[in-house]
Amino acid sequence: MNFKTLIKAALPVILAFSAGAHAAPPAEQLLTPKNHTLVLIDHQPQMAFATRSIDIAELRNNVTGLAKAARTFKVPTILTSVAAKSFSGPIFPELQAVFPEQAPIDRTTMNTWEDQRVVDAVQKNGHKKVVMAALWTEVCLVQPVLSAIDQGYEVYIVTDASGGVSKEAHDMAVQRMVQAGARPVTWLQYMLELQRDWARGETYAPVMKIASEHGGGYGLGIVYAKEMFNAKEGKK
Repeated sequence: MNFKTLIKAALPVILAFSAGAHAAPPAEQLLTPKNHTLVLIDHQPQMAFATRSIDIAELRNNVTGLAKAARTFKVPTILTSVAAKSFSGPIFPELQAVFPEQAPIDRTTMNTWEDQRVVDAVQKNGHKKVVMAALWTEVCLVQPVLSAIDQGYEVYIVTDASGGVSKEAHDMAVQRMVQAGARPVTWLQYMLELQRDWARGETYAPVMKIASEHGGGYGLGIVYAKEMFNAKEGKK
């Protein structure tokens, strides 16, 4: 039997194995639209002014993309701010615009988890997975993350929708949270993890729109491929 004949004979087996592998259940730790709550913390001007670990324009882009993804997939989302009227200002207008009907929970505590209204809102959704992003990473993210983990929640941190007063402050806070069991993700990773399959037609167009608007080079590639070749993700 020559090589070509061998490959021809083995191909059905290979394809069957591939199909079987594709049908395997996904990992338990993967996020889905129905297994978590998103908490967005203190994306406010006063916090942003001192953020140095990420460019502010990039931060605003990323947290807006994150919020739009959550909205698209109908993920329960909690907005919270600190001293909005007396010191820190309102949350970013583009973030508020994603959830125009929702008033942020305004706190005095640096640790969001020490405000019972926030904890009650998380508990009401009934999910043991919580995704968080905040300004600053080393204060308003690390404190609720460690608190939620201590109370038995599985916590994911969106590192590029968060920022600290320095790169070191941000990086050390991320390390501390990861050491405690938090799982780091990025906003685009989050959105694509929720989509998971390009055959999910009900969210395909909104996801492509968010990616083209906020996804940097990937988004530009989507625009280019569509305009030049009418290409589509997942199209065989």
